Amino acid sequence: MDIRDYMAIEGEKPLDNIKPDGGFCGIFRTIGIIGDSLSSGEFEGMSNEGLRSCHDMYEYSWGQYIARAAGLTAYNFSRGGMTAMEYIKSFGAERGFWDPSLACQAYIFALGVNDLYGAKLEIGTADDAFSDVDNNTFAYWYGQVIRRYREIQPKSRLFLVSMPRNSEDPNADDNKLEAAHSKLLNEIAERLDFCYVIDLFKYAPAYKTEEFKRNFHMADHMNPAGYKLTAYFISSYIDYIIRHNPDDFHQVPFIGTDIYNKNYKY
Repeated sequence: MDIRDYMAIEGEKPLDNIKPDGGFCGIFRTIGIIGDSLSSGEFEGMSNEGLRSCHDMYEYSWGQYIARAAGLTAYNFSRGGMTAMEYIKSFGAERGFWDPSLACQAYIFALGVNDLYGAKLEIGTADDAFSDVDNNTFAYWYGQVIRRYREIQPKSRLFLVSMPRNSEDPNADDNKLEAAHSKLLNEIAERLDFCYVIDLFKYAPAYKTEEFKRNFHMADHMNPAGYKLTAYFISSYIDYIIRHNPDDFHQVPFIGTDIYNKNYKY
């Protein structure tokens, strides 16, 4: 074996090395997943009469695929149709997700689709994400969600997931919102400790091409293979982040405890 295969590889891009077992994502014992239908394993039914139905089937979510592969516990703090604003105004409290007993070592945030395409909120700026004054932008509400979970577990590692491209050309009109979302998340991450972007916009394949949809979609959501493929992407990306930032992850076992080692980053 070559031990260098398990460290940062020069010139490597985040999804060059897919790890079916999650790789070093498995150093986390608990991960909380904050998101919408695409984080909830949602499938669409269609009756003989043409009636559409949507079903969150969490065991098929990419988070639970990661949990089974990497041997960790993943909590679906998510629901179909979720927006960051609803999460703060009602959903988080109604579901008891602010309970400290549910604190996790890491959180993955995958919100934005319903905020920007459904509610049609202005995307806002990184300054909005850190503001205490409600300006009703996506950035403001998204920042509030991050803040609440960071308050529950101050040393948690945070992973912000950007929306994948619709078509291959990142500069195409159908990718404008996705590009702005990616830019915002990167600007937010730069201002927080132990915060990283899983930039699917930049590194994942386009999710709305005819070939991708034929293989990995069922109607407007993904099919089982699509959720498992996304699990490969997200866990392998986390593995990449850990290998390229080892100093940030030495003390993961101490998150949520009173223990630390003064000789390492914490």
